[in-house]
Amino acid sequence: MRARRILTLAAVPIAVLGATAVPSEAATTLTVAADGSATYRTVQAAVNAVPAGNTSRVTITIKAGTYRESVVIPSNKPYVTLEGLGSTAAATVIVNNKPASTAGTTGSATVYVQAKEFYGKNLTFSNDYDEAANGSSQALALALYGDRARLGNVRVTADQDTLLIYNKARAYIWSSYIEGTVDFIYGNGAAVIYASTIHEKRSTGGYLTAANTDAASPYGFLIYKSTITGVTSNVTYLGRPWGAAGQVTVRESNLSATIKVAQPWTDMSGNAWQNARFYEYKNTGAGATVNSNRRQLTDAQAANYTPQKYLAGSDGWNPVG
Repeated sequence: MRARRILTLAAVPIAVLGATAVPSEAATTLTVAADGSATYRTVQAAVNAVPAGNTSRVTITIKAGTYRESVVIPSNKPYVTLEGLGSTAAATVIVNNKPASTAGTTGSATVYVQAKEFYGKNLTFSNDYDEAANGSSQALALALYGDRARLGNVRVTADQDTLLIYNKARAYIWSSYIEGTVDFIYGNGAAVIYASTIHEKRSTGGYLTAANTDAASPYGFLIYKSTITGVTSNVTYLGRPWGAAGQVTVRESNLSATIKVAQPWTDMSGNAWQNARFYEYKNTGAGATVNSNRRQLTDAQAANYTPQKYLAGSDGWNPVG
């Protein structure tokens, strides 16, 4: 079983649960269109135009199309919104195909968000590196290192390690689609994935999550009222512990037959899944059941594993209402 690399940081209102969140009124709007009909042709060019140290939201609207580039939002540019203008999230795509084997872990990310208060809406983040054709490698679509990120109506697609939430960042993701093969929701941050679809696209299955939650933190990843699908039955794990204290809760979600019913959690890098903090609560579907390998929360315990609890932190952040 492969060992995961240690990641380093290269640089150091309110949504209503289930609704498409609307940020505070934008102080600035920048426009991007690959065909030259807007101020900027690339997303990165628009990000570069955001003033360092900005204190109000800057919305970058992106005309429908495919933007093959890598985008970095540095830590000194908070409050940035990327908004696709297409009719669906699939109509506006930011994509690249860098693998970690040549670019490094965060270097492989198509979009690497270092800044706090990022908001992505109505667009796709993708890494189309093909691990089957080119060899297994991490190849991230989106890396979130900045705290208090929000993603509404987005698609995040890749093969291995699709979505990274790191640097102990918090993220709220709703009405979205996440697709990958291995460990494709991972990191040491806290994230709530609500009313979304998570899809295992590899016929041989894989691992949805790889949590490296700090032992002192009660909260890692919460998959809440979502749908988990896959192309093959009984091959997909809900997750494995990248860190010994990894924490994942899957609650009130529909689990398709792709889930390994008898034992949906497994070991990683010497970390036993039994010692991690993996829980389920009131899941349904062909992949849901109760047995000794599937630790269930009681009703009383479930009251402490809500979206609000996962995201509150020390500052009381509440993007979910």
